[in-house]
Amino acid sequence: MSAITTAAAEPLALRPPSGLPSRRAPLGRVLLTLAFAALFCALSFYASGGLQLKTLTHVEVFLIALAGILGALAVLASADTRKPWGLASIGFFTLLVFITGASIVWAIDPAVAWLETNRSFALLAAFLIGAALVRLAPGQWRSLLGGLLIASFAISLYALLTKVFPAALAENETYGRLREPFGYWNAVGLTAALGLPAAAWLGARREGHAAAAVLAYPVVGILVVALMLAYSRGSLLAAAIGLAFWLILVPLRMRSATVLIAGIGFGALLGVWAFGQSGLSADRIELPLRSNAGTELGVGLLALTVILLIIGLVATWLRDRHPWPAKTTRTWGALLLICLALAPVALAAVLATSEKGFSGSISSGWNSLTAPNAKQPRNDPARLTAIGSARARYWRDAITIFKSKPVIGAGAGGYTPARLIVREDNLDVLHAHGFLVQTASDLGVVGLAVTLALLAAWLAGAWRATGPWRGPQRPEWSEERVGMLALAAIVVVFGVNSLIDWTWLIPGTVVPALFAAGWLVARGPLEERIDPAGSLRDRIRAGVRNRNRAANALLLIAIAIVGAYTVTLPQQSINQSDDALEALTSGKNAQAQQLARDAENTNPFSNVPLYTLAGAQTAAGELPAAEATLESAIQRRPSVLAGWIALAQFRLNEQDDPVGAQRDIKAALYLNPRALQAKATFLLAYRAVKRAEEKKAKKNKKN
Repeated sequence: MSAITTAAAEPLALRPPSGLPSRRAPLGRVLLTLAFAALFCALSFYASGGLQLKTLTHVEVFLIALAGILGALAVLASADTRKPWGLASIGFFTLLVFITGASIVWAIDPAVAWLETNRSFALLAAFLIGAALVRLAPGQWRSLLGGLLIASFAISLYALLTKVFPAALAENETYGRLREPFGYWNAVGLTAALGLPAAAWLGARREGHAAAAVLAYPVVGILVVALMLAYSRGSLLAAAIGLAFWLILVPLRMRSATVLIAGIGFGALLGVWAFGQSGLSADRIELPLRSNAGTELGVGLLALTVILLIIGLVATWLRDRHPWPAKTTRTWGALLLICLALAPVALAAVLATSEKGFSGSISSGWNSLTAPNAKQPRNDPARLTAIGSARARYWRDAITIFKSKPVIGAGAGGYTPARLIVREDNLDVLHAHGFLVQTASDLGVVGLAVTLALLAAWLAGAWRATGPWRGPQRPEWSEERVGMLALAAIVVVFGVNSLIDWTWLIPGTVVPALFAAGWLVARGPLEERIDPAGSLRDRIRAGVRNRNRAANALLLIAIAIVGAYTVTLPQQSINQSDDALEALTSGKNAQAQQLARDAENTNPFSNVPLYTLAGAQTAAGELPAAEATLESAIQRRPSVLAGWIALAQFRLNEQDDPVGAQRDIKAALYLNPRALQAKATFLLAYRAVKRAEEKKAKKNKKN
């Protein structure tokens, strides 16, 4: 509470250092801001939900290559007078990637573990990019915040436009919730939530042109509407915690509150109106009805923008022309903090006066949240006030998997196949919907320990870049200190959401947050000079002449090249398997078998090439060879469901061995008792065995 009390006592007037930037942003900063915005938007639209390996591979290669280039340049350009801040966080992040890769050895499905290793390496690259940019573009944190805000606004606006123009942008949409461009509603909600702290910073800052502060008002309104129409409870919670973090720690409370109250208030009004329109909020609505409702929403968004622009103009003009006395701002700021502190008290009072009482309401809510069999909310706006969720089932199963292998877990990506054995429902999910429970099930205590160490190192770095908060060494409330806290609030929003969802796997949501996290932890103390003497070109040239720096830069480039190439191998293997199938269809059996073997050599952890090879051998009449290929696939990966199904179907269809098929398919049913394909194969084998027994009985009876 000492930090909060100190922040409340700070005068609102920031004390900027000498050389305050002019109100007009330099062209370089504008271009860098647009570059960040374009990058984040491109990642969101191109990679979508991050579930398509081909596009994900391209994104991963890009991030790794960019990290290698920028990291090498940062090493060359680094000033000897600056400490390499952030190395502890980078080291623990690298260790987590190493453990993820090592889990290939014990993973249930090593092919999936390899994909998760590639993903983790790309996320480390994104973190490194943020850290490298602090060295290469010192002081350009405004561009990162601005680019993130522009991207958040653009993506949220696009999501809303799929409602406004459904015939052009979402003709085949069946859900009422916003989910484009990610294909996942919670990612849309998180994208909007990530932009809110940046919008609060834009509207509250004391530097820059006043027009930017005016634009913050309608931006907040649009973000709130997108957040509400995504029906994302986790994103709402994360946004609330992130904004509370901002308001508690940053002294620009009244400026921020003006922007947020206006934007959230009017945005919420439009969102509530949209909830009442079936063409906007219900599932499986005909296109004409959606188009009519979309037109009304478009008018509402336009009116919202105009109203908030007017409010922003008036508020900004009054703020700049008639500023409040420092004593008044301190009083109102303290009152705002008191209101934030009393919010839980008010909630407790409401619960106490409810029908169930305080303890009964808490108990009921906790049961709804944690009980796996609790009633699930409907896919409509009412879910925003519901507590129950299917996540309780996912978390229960993740904990069960963790308990079975508590030290090292089931291997990266092991949650999905391991859950098939322990689940008690028919839900098919790819992730545990929570970073910590997913890490526990996949990497066990070892992975959790490294993750917590990474968190501790990052928190120490964030504290260093925004504090110290007490004592004579406490920095003044410069614009950069406020900007660092805005970056920290964005990371807080993402971190809270990642605890209850799987959006860390979606490039469009995780990369901006990791850029912010990397930048913040590598900034170092605020009093440390970050604009070293000499131009960037001259510093890089000097670094090239330094043997140690040049060697380290070359090492980073080499790691990036090897990493980028390794990331491409799983997709190369899939391409070769596809070519093998095409050759087999064209009657080129020998070529198909060779391509399948090439695919296996490219990705020795995947069984897919072996299935393709067995198919080609079967087509060529080489049944013993095909059987040996399928059996080798099972020997290599006995926990992979598809191998047992493929072998059982081969015995049933090609060898006329229903008894053997029945034996093999039982292993598949153990791995996934609810697998429809395994059930169907078992039924066919069972019927074939019965027919054979009846035929044999009739024959014996005749004899």
